[in-house]
Amino acid sequence: MGTTLHNLKGPRGASRNRKRIGRGPGSGTGEQSGKGVKGQKARTGHHGARLGFEGGQMPMQRRLPKKGFKNIFRAETFAVNLHDIEERFEAGTVTLKELHGVGLVPRRCGWVKVLGSGELSKKFVVKANAFSASAKDKIEKKGGRAEVVQG
Repeated sequence: MGTTLHNLKGPRGASRNRKRIGRGPGSGTGEQSGKGVKGQKARTGHHGARLGFEGGQMPMQRRLPKKGFKNIFRAETFAVNLHDIEERFEAGTVTLKELHGVGLVPRRCGWVKVLGSGELSKKFVVKANAFSASAKDKIEKKGGRAEVVQG
């Protein structure tokens, strides 16, 4: 008789009987059923202690001192570099709305500050909330203006 799907068998030793714990001293896993001696892990229904639990010892997150301060009234400032303005705009006036339109500034940002990274080859009138000294200098050297707008 040939080997067919309904009479296939695994090789010898491929499957083992499950370990039957707590079945007396002759089984090798009697008395404490392979759980060691007493303790939390030997108890029924043990699924591991909660995160950060250290066996009753004061947990690390409670031993360490609280530190730091987060100012909820902090004004969020978003930086825009001159080289970004140079490559995205033609010469002329650049406002906060236009900066948002080309994706340089997110919709909800407190203040926009123009920084002086990069060189200008065009004349710009830039309207923003703040300017670094180098940005203002570079804009004015090309004959443009750096106008500070509020809000």
